[in-house]
Amino acid sequence: MAERRRGSRTANRKRGAPSRELPRWRIWLKRALVWGGALAALLLLALATSVLFASRSMPGYATLMNSQVGQTIVVRARDGSQIVSMGPSYGEWLHSDEIPQVMKDAMVAVEDRRFYAHPGIDPLGLLRAIYVAWRDDTPIRATSTISQQLARNVFLNSNRSYDRKLREAVLAMALEWKFSKEQILELYLNKVYFGGGAYGIDSASRRFFSHSARELSTAEAAIIAGLVKAPSRYSPTADVDAAVSRANVVLDQMRRYGAIGASEAAAVDVSAVKLSEEESQNSARYFTDYVLPQLDLLLPNSAGFEPIEVWTTLDLDMQRQAAAAVERHAPGGTQGALVSLDRDGAILALIGGNDYVKSSYNRATDARRQPGSAWKLFVYLAALEAGYTPDDRVNDTPVTIGGWSPRNSSGRFAGEIDLRTAFAYSINTVAAQLGNEVGFSTVAGMARRFGITTPVATNPAMVLGSSEVRVIDLTRAFAAVAAGGRSIEPYGITRVVTSGGEVLYRHEATRSHQLVPDYVAAGMTDLLQSAVSTGTGRAAQIGRPVAGKTGTTSSNKDGWFVGFSSGVTTGVWMGRDDARAVPGLQGGTAPARAFADFMRVAVRNRPVEQFDTDLQLPEWQLEPDEEWLFGDPDDEYYYMDEQGNLIEPGGSGDRRGFPFPIEGEELPPAEPRRQDPRVPPQQAPVRPGAGPPAASDDFLDRATGRQQSGPPMVQPPPGREP
Repeated sequence: MAERRRGSRTANRKRGAPSRELPRWRIWLKRALVWGGALAALLLLALATSVLFASRSMPGYATLMNSQVGQTIVVRARDGSQIVSMGPSYGEWLHSDEIPQVMKDAMVAVEDRRFYAHPGIDPLGLLRAIYVAWRDDTPIRATSTISQQLARNVFLNSNRSYDRKLREAVLAMALEWKFSKEQILELYLNKVYFGGGAYGIDSASRRFFSHSARELSTAEAAIIAGLVKAPSRYSPTADVDAAVSRANVVLDQMRRYGAIGASEAAAVDVSAVKLSEEESQNSARYFTDYVLPQLDLLLPNSAGFEPIEVWTTLDLDMQRQAAAAVERHAPGGTQGALVSLDRDGAILALIGGNDYVKSSYNRATDARRQPGSAWKLFVYLAALEAGYTPDDRVNDTPVTIGGWSPRNSSGRFAGEIDLRTAFAYSINTVAAQLGNEVGFSTVAGMARRFGITTPVATNPAMVLGSSEVRVIDLTRAFAAVAAGGRSIEPYGITRVVTSGGEVLYRHEATRSHQLVPDYVAAGMTDLLQSAVSTGTGRAAQIGRPVAGKTGTTSSNKDGWFVGFSSGVTTGVWMGRDDARAVPGLQGGTAPARAFADFMRVAVRNRPVEQFDTDLQLPEWQLEPDEEWLFGDPDDEYYYMDEQGNLIEPGGSGDRRGFPFPIEGEELPPAEPRRQDPRVPPQQAPVRPGAGPPAASDDFLDRATGRQQSGPPMVQPPPGREP
């Protein structure tokens, strides 16, 4: 029977009966497995080839031991003395048998617990990271093995591209191919970065604990191992609590994976570790933090990692005196900042706070604070450029501009006074009227012209310093006034040389521009000198001519004094980082006293210089406007009658009888009147408005010498009514 069935099936196959086919999905699965296996084999072959070639071209162990990461930078003061040496510090190289076992265990436990089992990359760790990302719907966050970290630190950069990660994996396996686990761990522990410029466990141990890494305790090893993840965040000198918390995580990992027992882990008190004391570095580190990032722009790319010396403009005596002056006079709970510039813009001293170790935030170059009345520098510069002089009479009376009514700090009004007195006593109502007359946008433009880089408002209250500024920018503006109205560019680096003496960079004086006519700068210096000799800045007197201005914001949140003497310009700011009020803080008190203490030292070896406040006004300000516009009476020019009609000179009454415009001549357009502080408010109501610029571009070009050719200027700047 069975033979009959087999015979029947055989006969059917012979007759061409259809055979039973496999399902389509099984066919595609089979193909996928075949092709996938072939592709995987090719990838493995390519990977193995890459690893082989990488291992063969990789430097030997001795070469890797002597290789360095980063660049050593020695920063020098203007006299050549060393300020600070920055860059990598490697300490003593410790061989594997010199490294405490607890240090090895701590690093492996927290950074790569399967270090002794994987071939350079951790497939299990990668799969787990993929699973966690799928489970939590987050990006894949796989951690690198110790071998991968070593490959990145020695051969690659920190870019997070897929190409870099692939090369990192290849190099990690090449390291494992060429060196033993103990050699890799030795290289890693001697080269990994622990923060503060410390590379390697010996450098880190000496920096944080003041002893060799050979003597590391379990608690100290846990602190050092915890730094690798985020050196700045977990540094024990920056945040002890964060460092202790991270070290306890390391100890827990060591206990979990059997490096130490539970009783030993419980007995370790990380908080009892004695840290090495670090001296305050606020007298120089704020300055170096400001100038060193500029090396990326100043140096050619070919500089590489060769050690360099950076020669700077810093005067160490002035720097120490600046730090002492700020510390001596800053009220309790406040911070202080100081910037001092030489006449060419060289930074002589820079203080960004009371203590760099406690706070590295640079308040001299980064913080933005309201300048208060120190901002009036720009208001009065615009007024002087528009035609005012220090002797002009103005009115200190109540005023309202667009619903805003400024008040004087004294609560009183002086009536008719001269411009010099109004500035010396920092009278707000006069500044408001001047700003309204010349235009608030003109004042803002003046601030921009003198180097203010922060946003500037154009509302009426801006004349009293509502726009925030940086200390270095405001000091730069005052330095430009001291330079006769010419631009000043602060700089801190004079030259950069290699250890072999090759000059990589040398500072060249930047081209200076005339920002305002010299007579405007002279008038402004006159006002600034009056503020110190008789006004709000009397505490800044130092026994020689000083010009400057105080600044105090509402509720005494900020105090300023900025001034100059004998070619040195210094700006001082004091206040709280949280902008809370400081009782008794005014620009004319603590900041002015700190300025005086510093400046007595800063200028003691310089000759006494008298200020040039002699106003050599242009002719259009010395003669009646109509004569300058239309010529001298003896010349054949035309004049205006009382109704504003253009007439010929020479006749009686109507000057030859032409009470109408001459053909082909156009009358100047009527100009709307703005508030003039020299006219009592009841005669000229105040209206808010920006007004035209204090001087046209053409006028400025010719008055400042920026335009050397062209027809002579025959009309005053807009804004001066005939």
